[in-house]
Amino acid sequence: MLEDGTLLVGKSTGPNPKAEVLALRLANRHGLVAGATGTGKTVTLQVLAEGFSNAGVPVFAADIKGDLSGIAAAGEAKPVFVKRAEELGIPYEPDRFPTVFWDLFGEQGHPIRCTVTEMGPLLLARLLELNDTQEGVLNIAFRVADDNHWPVIDLKDLRALLAFCSENLREVSGTYGNVSAASVGAIQRQLLVLENQGADTFFGEPALNLDDFMRKDREGRGFVNILAADKLMQRPKLYASFLLWMLSELFEQLPEVGDLDRPKLVFFFDEAHLLFDDAPKALLDAVEQVVRLIRSKGVGVYFVTQNPLDVPETVLGQLGNRVQHGLRAFTPRDQRAVRAAAETFRQNPGFDVAKAITELGVGEALVSFLEAKGTPSIVERALIAPPQGRVGPLTAQERAELIARSPLRGRYDEAVDNESAYEMLAKRKGLDGDTAEAAKASEGGLGGLLGGILGSVLGQEAPAQKGRGGRRPPPGLVEQVVSNAARSMARSVGKQVGDAILRNVLGGLMKK
Repeated sequence: MLEDGTLLVGKSTGPNPKAEVLALRLANRHGLVAGATGTGKTVTLQVLAEGFSNAGVPVFAADIKGDLSGIAAAGEAKPVFVKRAEELGIPYEPDRFPTVFWDLFGEQGHPIRCTVTEMGPLLLARLLELNDTQEGVLNIAFRVADDNHWPVIDLKDLRALLAFCSENLREVSGTYGNVSAASVGAIQRQLLVLENQGADTFFGEPALNLDDFMRKDREGRGFVNILAADKLMQRPKLYASFLLWMLSELFEQLPEVGDLDRPKLVFFFDEAHLLFDDAPKALLDAVEQVVRLIRSKGVGVYFVTQNPLDVPETVLGQLGNRVQHGLRAFTPRDQRAVRAAAETFRQNPGFDVAKAITELGVGEALVSFLEAKGTPSIVERALIAPPQGRVGPLTAQERAELIARSPLRGRYDEAVDNESAYEMLAKRKGLDGDTAEAAKASEGGLGGLLGGILGSVLGQEAPAQKGRGGRRPPPGLVEQVVSNAARSMARSVGKQVGDAILRNVLGGLMKK
């Protein structure tokens, strides 16, 4: 961080070269890092993450290839880095940065978990690739659980809930809207696919406390939270759903703070196109609203992708800080993409922006950051500063040693199975936990014996819900916008389905 409250990103190479800096007080206005594979996007992301960390701003970033993990180790004074530092007029000083590793599968970092209720039916339906009718049935199941105070924490809770709906089709359909056994069966089959992919470890407790993303070390530097995503990228729907859930949780939990002198957290969405591919309109509307409003909660969101056109225009228009690496234009479609990317900048009369995009070398980029009054600067061609941390991945031993010394060691490592919908439904028929588990094992899951013995319990008095949540907040602006879109989607499966969607769109946005 420079003394004037800015981060040095690079230096322009025009007739009047100058330092290209990102103002910390405008860093919550979001940003974009784009470029073809191999042009330097990951290094730019690392330079930004290092700058934010030095400024006392925690960072969250997904590590798609493992390369970003090197930020936890000191860099090397390689000739290319020393030369680039000299070109920028700064000394090259290797450094390491406080880092916490996370992994949805718990293999290369602390496990990350959330409850099924927190994920919500809309994101879960997208994750399960359900059609509209099946999504409507899932919404009804969530409403049944809510009305009966059955906490749906993990996938076995959801299976028990679906089994109950299947065994009580007449009662559930009469109260909430039509539910068919075929739709319930389709959802159960998709849950089995999800479990076979290992995603069931993501749902459960202890659930992630987002305050653990906002830690600083003893020197006041922000921790860099790195999500191991090499295995996760093989399940792009899970990756996208997790990131969108986390963004919505940040929006819900953080208080309004207005414009600060620096963000409270900076969030990098790598492979951003996965967030928007095949997303329903209600989800896109909610993402747009969250991105627009979350800046007032002190969070900066930066999308990292190959082409700016991967991001919807309504979201792209809110990204004021931009770094564009090279794009290749070998086909007519590529050429159209280059022209479109060039048009997103405030033009520089000194050069042809579209032509420059195709000529940029590795470590070069077109940059435009917000100026004092919040207007984007004229685009400049620049050399990107060298990172101070290691460029490249840590070894498995280095990563294991850092995890062992982590300040969060032991907090999330062991899963906890609290009483929830599965146990509550089992107890209603006189089964203790051990008997219920044995029944589940012998009959091949909750679709077998347990589904047949749960009986008709709808309408009976239910135990009070334990765990997280319990009260619904008054509807806010985002909830109202999403509610309107959700009501339109739900007409085909009845009025009660629409009411369930209102509570659960985007997981944490409409928490009880």
